[in-house]
Amino acid sequence: MKPPSLSSSSYHLFILLAFILFAIFLYGQNIGRYISRQNHLNINQNIQTPPRSSFTAEEYYKKLPFAIGKREDGCDVFTGKWVWDPVNRPAYREPECPYIQPQLTCQEHGRLDRDYQFWRWQPYGCSIPRFDASLMLETLRNKRMMFVGDSLNRGQYVSMVCLLHSLIPDHAKSMETFGSLTVFTAKDYNASIEFYWAPFLLESNSDDAVVHRITDRVVRKGSINKHGKHWEGADIIVFNTYLWWMTGSDFKILHGSFDDEVKEIVQVSTEDAYKMAIKSMMKWVEKNMDPERTRVFFTGMSPSHFKGIEWGGRPNENCYNQTRPIEDLNYWGSDSDKSIMKVIGDVFKKHKFPITFLNITQLSLYRKDAHTSIYKKQWSPLTPEQIANPYSYADCTHWCLPGLQDTWNHLLFVKLFYP
Repeated sequence: MKPPSLSSSSYHLFILLAFILFAIFLYGQNIGRYISRQNHLNINQNIQTPPRSSFTAEEYYKKLPFAIGKREDGCDVFTGKWVWDPVNRPAYREPECPYIQPQLTCQEHGRLDRDYQFWRWQPYGCSIPRFDASLMLETLRNKRMMFVGDSLNRGQYVSMVCLLHSLIPDHAKSMETFGSLTVFTAKDYNASIEFYWAPFLLESNSDDAVVHRITDRVVRKGSINKHGKHWEGADIIVFNTYLWWMTGSDFKILHGSFDDEVKEIVQVSTEDAYKMAIKSMMKWVEKNMDPERTRVFFTGMSPSHFKGIEWGGRPNENCYNQTRPIEDLNYWGSDSDKSIMKVIGDVFKKHKFPITFLNITQLSLYRKDAHTSIYKKQWSPLTPEQIANPYSYADCTHWCLPGLQDTWNHLLFVKLFYP
């Protein structure tokens, strides 16, 4: 019996269906390979870290806590010149800030000129945002800002309080001192701005916040937690340490405790002693500060002006009776030790925590006119010889307020919000 024969149309339909099925099979194989390849590529792409260049500069800088933007490209805020600006300077008047210590109230203690208050720092080739006290205060809501260091850092601390306090009603602010700790509180903001006296950062025989005029200075190695326990919980810390290390000779380091009956004290170079302190500070920072929530600043060397001959003055001159900044943009005084600046750089670059260096040394070197000089409360009565020669007792280390240290805080403001 013969099988039934297919008609011509049925035959052609069969061939067409077979071709379609074959095409689907091949296409499916290719699609599978394609999907598999794409999945493999996507997986590989997901495990690769995107290059930093894939972020915009704005996105990158906003990763730092408190940052809201970035500065102009290529803008070094610490390189520039002083310009006369009596319209916008000073930010406040001396009598308007009751928190300035009598060691810094130059007008109250007889300084007649106010020119030192009218200079504004202008970086080269760029402008910087004005200091916004409202923004600063609102940022500090429910926060602690702390300055840690010596009397120069205390001056910067008081400057910050003076820049902010006028926005706070009298009943809602206070300042109290508890030993080494001074606390300014803005009650409605649940905020505090604090200063902690620790001239070496490490424990020393100069740690009394009032009685610390000790010539034979000794610092205890590995002792940062003695003071550091008081800094824990701060959201913004501003460190400084420099002046107290400058003894002109090797430095004494204590191994062990100040309570030991027999003390082991070794002498090392100033650079080695200073490096020990900065390394201890950085270890404390990395252990106790959160780089995603907090910020740490370090204020550089504050210069002095005791040697007038270095800026073209007479050999016996110093900052006394100086009323204008130094105009030589290359000026560098011998009291500012570049080897110490190198120590800071060497230590900072070996640590991952993003500490912000406030490089105020050069801009402050120009300001021989801004020191307290003789216009301050004196620690002891002046002798007839001193009265006859004001150069002999002029303070060419500390700064009048309002004045230069308001600029330090302006630059801190810029680095905090526009890093």
